[in-house]
Amino acid sequence: FAITPGEPLVMDIDAALYPRKRIERLGIAPCTSMYQTGENDRRMANDWRPEIHDSDGLSMHSGKGEWIWRPLTNPATLSFNSFADRDPKGFGLLQRDRDFDHYQDDGVFYDKRPCLWVEPKDDWGEGAIQLVQIPTEDETMDNIVAFWNPGQALRPGQEALFGYRLYWGSKPPVQPALATVAATRTGVGGVVGKKRTHYALRFAVDFAGGPLALLDWAKTKVEPVITLTSGRAEISSARPLASLKGARVMFDVAPAETPDPITMRLYLKSGGRSLSETWLYEWMPPALEERKV
Repeated sequence: FAITPGEPLVMDIDAALYPRKRIERLGIAPCTSMYQTGENDRRMANDWRPEIHDSDGLSMHSGKGEWIWRPLTNPATLSFNSFADRDPKGFGLLQRDRDFDHYQDDGVFYDKRPCLWVEPKDDWGEGAIQLVQIPTEDETMDNIVAFWNPGQALRPGQEALFGYRLYWGSKPPVQPALATVAATRTGVGGVVGKKRTHYALRFAVDFAGGPLALLDWAKTKVEPVITLTSGRAEISSARPLASLKGARVMFDVAPAETPDPITMRLYLKSGGRSLSETWLYEWMPPALEERKV
């Protein structure tokens, strides 16, 4: 470990592992954090503070160059996600929301929590960035874990070398050139003032910066590209958001007649050009008998 103080603080790490027995799941560069409640998940919003979290999302820069943002949640049951990749360029648990008013915490100051970015120093081959989210009732439990899991299980007598850097600071050392997700919000679906005919959840995703900051909306057609593993997307729109020099995407998700989780992908494009990073989200719809219109 070579640690260099500063902004950001950098930890340069080289590890040589010699397993004594087969390791089925190895966590390289494990990051831990806490997420109790926030704009997109209010399941445990039982505190006077609007938001309580050390990190609000998992950022991933894939080996193919795609930037992905996965907002964190405090699920009702254990959640495990695996994001397959080859030779990732980096990943980390970030605290993007830096507005004190969103937290109102004058004791531990969640708006000042550092981001943690992992940067491999060489090629890690096939594997997956894995995310574990554990239910928690309060902020005293670190319920978020993210790490790299090699594609091949380590065997006894096999040498495994891993080199990487950890960056601790207000933001990662590398940023997407595209617009990034600034906020994710959820609420009741449907059209205000009109009778709702079925259950749906509304998603509002704000993007900021990148090419959106200089976009002429009067001359440019911006489209939200939304894909779901099940259910259907409804009432989708993308419109300018001047306060962020960006855009707000809104859409409803009407789940299928099953309790299976729904994975969603969203990004903005204009013509054949991508304007934003990819927003990736998993939603567990309520049981059929709990879906009130």
